[in-house]
Amino acid sequence: MPSFPTSVFAAGNAKRTTEMLKRKTALASLEQEDAAGDQPRRRGFKTDGLVAPDRPLSPTEWKKQLEEAPCSPERFDVHMMTLLFKTGAELDIAKSLLTFVALETGTMSYQLLLQYLTLCVKGGHDAEALDCYQIMRGAFPALETGASSLFIKAFSRTESWREALPILRDMKKVIAPSTRNYSDIIGGALLHGAAAPAWQLYDEVLGEGLTPLPDTWRALFEGGARGGRAEEEGGMSPAEYGERLLGVLGYMRDNQVYPERNLADAIKTWFHSLPGHHWRGEWTTVSPKGVCKGCGSELESIQLTPEEYTHLEARVMADIIQGKDVFQKTTAEELESFKAFVKRKPVFDVVVDGLNVANIVKGRQSEMLLAVVCELERQGLTTLVLGRKHMLRPSASWDRRNMGLIQKKAHCFFTENTSEDDPFLLYATLHSGNHCRFLSRDLMRDHKACLPDALTRRLFFKWQRGHQLVIHGTVAQGRRVGFQMISPYDTIVQSTGVSWHVPYDDSVDRSSYEVPQSWLCLTNKP
Repeated sequence: MPSFPTSVFAAGNAKRTTEMLKRKTALASLEQEDAAGDQPRRRGFKTDGLVAPDRPLSPTEWKKQLEEAPCSPERFDVHMMTLLFKTGAELDIAKSLLTFVALETGTMSYQLLLQYLTLCVKGGHDAEALDCYQIMRGAFPALETGASSLFIKAFSRTESWREALPILRDMKKVIAPSTRNYSDIIGGALLHGAAAPAWQLYDEVLGEGLTPLPDTWRALFEGGARGGRAEEEGGMSPAEYGERLLGVLGYMRDNQVYPERNLADAIKTWFHSLPGHHWRGEWTTVSPKGVCKGCGSELESIQLTPEEYTHLEARVMADIIQGKDVFQKTTAEELESFKAFVKRKPVFDVVVDGLNVANIVKGRQSEMLLAVVCELERQGLTTLVLGRKHMLRPSASWDRRNMGLIQKKAHCFFTENTSEDDPFLLYATLHSGNHCRFLSRDLMRDHKACLPDALTRRLFFKWQRGHQLVIHGTVAQGRRVGFQMISPYDTIVQSTGVSWHVPYDDSVDRSSYEVPQSWLCLTNKP
C-alpha cells in the first residue's frame, strides 16, 4: 500500500475523489465500443454521404464514385482521402485513388498529398512517405508545418534520418519546431548509432527553453544501454555518454520530473548495463518514516535547508506578497498593518486559513472553525487565525459566542471582505520560521505559478508539502479533529553516490500537484 494513501499530495487522491463516476461512465462507453468492434466488418464505411471502399478501385470505379458523390467534384479527392485515413483503410486503396486523380486531372493538390502523407506516416509506411516527399518538394515551393512534421517523423524512422535535419532547419526559419520534432530526430539518430548529433539536438531543446519529451529521455537511456554506439565521425565515448545521462537525472531532480514506468525501465536497464559496476535496481515503496523498503536507506528530508528557506522566503515576499498584482487583492495600508501585527505577536506554530477551513461545513462555519482551534490549543500550539471582517457579524453561520471563543484561544486577524487572505497566510507562516505550518485546503497553485524560475517553484512545492496541514476525514461534534500526516521525506530524484532513488509515475490519475508513491531503488553493490 502507498505510504500516505490519504495525503492530499498522494498520486491519484484528487481523481479518486472527484472522477470515480466519470471513469465508470467512460468504462461503460469503452465496453460498448469494444462490443461494437467485435462485430463483422462492414464492406464500406459511410460518412457525410461518402462511402470508403474496402478494396482498391479501378479508375472507372472511382469515376462512378465521383459522379455519385454528394460533395463538390473539386473536393471529392480530398474528402475521400480524409475518409480513408479516418477509417484506417489499406494503403493500396489510397494509392488507387491517387492514380485515378492523376489520370483524371493530370495533377494532385497539396491538400490531397498531405492527407495521403498523413495516412502513410500514421500507418508506418515510411518508404511511401519518402516517395511523397520527393513529389511534394518538386511540385510545391515550400512545405507547411504539418507536412514538415510528418516528413521528420517518417525520415527519423529510417536510415535516411539525416534528411530530417534540413527540414528542421527550414522549419526554424518560420516557426519554432516542437519538442516532438526534436524527439523524432533524436530517436532516429540514436537508433542508428549517432550519439553526438542526438545530444546536440537535445542541447538545442534545452537552449530553446523547452521541456524534453519522455520519449526523448527514454531514447537517450536506451542508447546508453546499447553501449552508446558511436558513429565514425563525431562519436562519443561511453564515459561521456554516461555523464550526459547523469545530467538528465539532475534535470529531472531540478525540475521535479517524475518519469513514467517505461522511462524508469530504461533508466534501470542503463544502470544494469554499466561496465565495471554492479548496479541492482528494484521497484519499491517508502515507509511512512522515509526509509526505502528496498535498500533501507533514509531519503532526503522534506524540510528545507537554511539556505533554501532564505531563498524561498525572499522570492515569495518579492513575487507573491509584494508582487505587482498584490494590491488588486488588498491595500498597501492593510498589508503594512498586518506586518506590524505579526511583528508584535509571538512566532506562530500554525496559521489557519479561517474561511477556507470553516467552509468545510456549510451552515455551521463558526462551529467548525472553533473545533479546529480547540484541537490546536489542546496540542499546545500558538495559532493565528486569518479571517475576513464579515465573520465577526453574528449570523446563523457565524455564531457570536463561537467567534468570541476563537479569539480567546488564538490570535486573530480579520482582513477586509474584498481582500485575498493567501498572501497574509504565506507571509505569517514564512515569517514565523521553518517550524511553522499552515492549515488550508487551498493548494496554492496560482501562487506557485507566480514564482519566476523552476528552482523556486520546486522549493515552494517542497516547502508546501512539508508545512501544509489538511483536515483528515469529517469533523463530528464532540470528536477530536484529525490531520493528514505530512510526509517527512522529499519525493524527488536523489542520489548518495552509491545509490539512486527515482520516484516514478505509475498512476494515470496523478494530478500535477500530487507526487508518486512508487520508487525505483538503484544500489551499487561491490
